[in-house]
Amino acid sequence: MGKLDNWIDNKIVQNLFIWVFLFIIFTMVIQAENRLLASLLFIAFIAPPVYINNLKILPLFFNKKVKLAVVLFLLNVCFFSFLVVAFLSNGFKRFELKMLLNAFGALLLILIFGIALKLAKESFTRRQQEKEAELKLLKAQLNPHFLFNTLNNLYGLSVIKSDKLPNLMLKLSDLLRYSLYETSTIFVPLEKEIKYLENYIALERIRLEDKADIIFEVSGAIESLKIAPMLCIVFVENAFKHLGVLENGKSSVSVKIVVNSNEIYFSCTNTVEVFQIESSYQLEKGKSGIGLQNAKKRLALLYPNKHQLRIEKTESLYCVTLKLDQ
Repeated sequence: MGKLDNWIDNKIVQNLFIWVFLFIIFTMVIQAENRLLASLLFIAFIAPPVYINNLKILPLFFNKKVKLAVVLFLLNVCFFSFLVVAFLSNGFKRFELKMLLNAFGALLLILIFGIALKLAKESFTRRQQEKEAELKLLKAQLNPHFLFNTLNNLYGLSVIKSDKLPNLMLKLSDLLRYSLYETSTIFVPLEKEIKYLENYIALERIRLEDKADIIFEVSGAIESLKIAPMLCIVFVENAFKHLGVLENGKSSVSVKIVVNSNEIYFSCTNTVEVFQIESSYQLEKGKSGIGLQNAKKRLALLYPNKHQLRIEKTESLYCVTLKLDQ
């Protein structure tokens, strides 16, 4: 989180901004010889009832103490209305009922405005907290999903006592180090994510040897861009998991990342056998593809209206293309 975000989230700064904004409005509206002084005095009168209402009375409504809250709300408005009138009429020496009604109405509108701001802020904060909680849950589901797939690979190699097992475990160690220690933030440098994909694909190359043509290409200026961690790995994992052998006995996986200005283009294509098309469709619909479901949810949360995901299937290919706008 940057300094600007810290300032925006600071409650003191938020309150000061609102009061400064109101002060400017009052200096333009109030008709008096000394507009600045009159505006300051007006704010000094309305600030206490606003904070009393928002901090002490409003919570009573949410705690189902409605009658008490209504009584205290009216007492709050009446007390400060009398206080304003007493000040303006020099201790009620020039008191008029119209003054009291005007003060009561004005203060009532101000308190309603303060309540609206308070509720809007709390609603926004609650949505942000729900969004962060859902992202944490999706990450928690994503890491075990990846680990489960990789451990299956390790088990297969251990059964046949393959010499590739030690190198495979080193690659896995690098992958787990990244997923455990470097994905705590919402976004990570694109360079690190690409390195993570490199390690994973290198791991698959060791496992598959010459059984498949594996292509991994990166182009463009990647240094200054960021991306949601472990976003693309879901599609790469699925490509290797559902990799099919064609009639000529050859299979292939192609992963490409292209950076153009502030846009990231990702594509992942793998060969599939004919009977796998239906299973791939079911994976996309969500019967077994936990990782794919999570990827779509994370895209909706982190890149609203800033991403394009396309999944295409032919008789022999399964292709995923993703465009991210920064």
